[in-house]
Amino acid sequence: MANSSSGMAVHDECKLKFQELKAKRNYRFIVFKIDERIQQVTVEKVGSPEETYEDFFKSFPADECRYAVFDFDFTTEENVQKSKIFFIAWAPDTARVRSKMVYASSKDRFKRELDGIQVELQVTDPSEMSMDVIKGRAN
Repeated sequence: MANSSSGMAVHDECKLKFQELKAKRNYRFIVFKIDERIQQVTVEKVGSPEETYEDFFKSFPADECRYAVFDFDFTTEENVQKSKIFFIAWAPDTARVRSKMVYASSKDRFKRELDGIQVELQVTDPSEMSMDVIKGRAN
């Protein structure tokens, strides 16, 4: 169903995979791509529960925008095991201006489709999503 402000539809698979990540923990991460030809957000890649943050990090193209969610497991200072779902909007400086505009204008609508996101990061450079940044935002 297309959104009137961005004109971008969200494929049902995006919501289904996110629910599986959130409820069943079937995946460690999901990378989403906007297919500009059909004006729709689609699932580009899913990471198995065994995959690491490094595997997730390598899933981003150097010069194209993407959305992604990552299920981050961590231990608090009180030694409690926790998990937070991060939403990452990847828009590298080297991406096409039109692509950055499309991703930026569709982000809020897409995020609303994914109920359960706890932390959001807007990233233009790999250093902005380093493990230190992720740990800092999780606590």
